Amino acid sequence: MAEEPGLTAFVCTTCGTQYAPSDDPPDGCAICLDERQYVGAEGQHWTTLAQIASEHDGRVEPQEPGLLGLGLVPAFAIGQRALLVDRLLWDCVPLSGDELVKAVEAGGGLETIAISHPHYYTTMVEWADRFDACILLHEADRQWVMRPSPNIEFWSGDRLHLSDDLELIRLGGHFAGGTVCLWRAGAAGEGALLSGDIIQVVADRDWVSFMWSYPNLIPLPPQEIARIRAEVESLRFGRLYGAWWDRVVESDARAKVLRSADRYLDAATKGR
Repeated sequence: MAEEPGLTAFVCTTCGTQYAPSDDPPDGCAICLDERQYVGAEGQHWTTLAQIASEHDGRVEPQEPGLLGLGLVPAFAIGQRALLVDRLLWDCVPLSGDELVKAVEAGGGLETIAISHPHYYTTMVEWADRFDACILLHEADRQWVMRPSPNIEFWSGDRLHLSDDLELIRLGGHFAGGTVCLWRAGAAGEGALLSGDIIQVVADRDWVSFMWSYPNLIPLPPQEIARIRAEVESLRFGRLYGAWWDRVVESDARAKVLRSADRYLDAATKGR
């Protein structure tokens, strides 16, 4: 989907969301104006893909056999990294430059993009156009798509089977359509959960947490945590990959997510 002559697909510098091509930047970023994100103290600022490419390089690092991490150096906007597994790009990063494209091609190519929640939609349309890939988003988050594309497909319900090894699961919480990806072959067959920050790996990698807004420190209600816990309990996985390079629960991840939910519920009940 090439830009029309004279138009620019502006990118928000705070969250990395790319907007539909226009003559001028939008008045504000709808993603950042939402209470789950923020507009920086210095105000709203915009950039372009060309500017991002001039200031950032691609970062490519294997995470484990069959799983490739993709990101930017230095980090941009929220700073998340994406994961490539079985021709699926999980979450997205703002730059689809030659270095990252070559890594994807060497990793078997890309057929599908699936994204945990709107904060990581970023330049998904650029990625989809580059690889002629389908973008799978949960329909509950349809309103947060700032750059429409015919490559976007909205799915509904709580689970979407992609293959014998890959399944999308709507956990909600942070966003109504908040999604995680279960990779059954991951962690040497124990299973790996790709969670973005729908399940947030915290400073102690043996624990996770759950929030409505991370930057604004707005918690989720206990009943929502209990619902998420019940869904996680039905899954089998030994490792959990959060949204950033170092946010990984290496082992016994399912049990650690469940006990973290219990800790959250206990704190909410006691009013701590």
